[in-house]
Amino acid sequence: MNALLRVDLGEVDYEVAAKEMKTWVEERQAGEAGDRLFLLSHPPVITYGPRTSLADLPPEAAAIPTVAVDRGGFATYHGPGQLVGYLVIDLKKRGPVDIVRWVETGLIEALGSLGFPLIRRDTPRGESSLVGVWTEDHRKLCSIGMRIRRGVTSHGFSINLDPAMDVFHTFTTCGLHDVTMTSLADLSRELSIPCPTEAQLRTAVATALGAA
Repeated sequence: MNALLRVDLGEVDYEVAAKEMKTWVEERQAGEAGDRLFLLSHPPVITYGPRTSLADLPPEAAAIPTVAVDRGGFATYHGPGQLVGYLVIDLKKRGPVDIVRWVETGLIEALGSLGFPLIRRDTPRGESSLVGVWTEDHRKLCSIGMRIRRGVTSHGFSINLDPAMDVFHTFTTCGLHDVTMTSLADLSRELSIPCPTEAQLRTAVATALGAA
């Protein structure tokens, strides 16, 4: 793919970012901006796509808010200690590409450059539940959920750097009832390698996805 413009943001409330994302997409559709990768984080929130069963969400009394979103995928958590990336790319300018697989491949390359051996899992045609980046023993590290409208992508991915992992036990992650989530902090202890800083992770991801 052609180069993306890297845009580094700090912590942004999810609903604020979602509103901004609509503007980013409209700017790309109108040719007023190029392809961009936005890197940021969110305060604690659980987002869920339209195919999510309500039984998979946390109880209404849960402390973490839930927000319905217009991306693919099921329920996922965003919060401190996690890196989120939103991709606004005009696929019409880039030729045929499986954008989700491209993101998976880029994240695996980025994390591999930091010493973490990770894989993607092949899924039956039409299935999306195994989309993401995984350890070889099938723990999930990265979640991916995207939307394409008028040829332009939105939403993107999240990488667990060192979030509060117990939150993943309060709902059904990614529509998978038996999934175990992990983080780079956990894997670094297992592998006896340094856990990257957020700055290092941002740079590795941006480099692998061709963002400058």
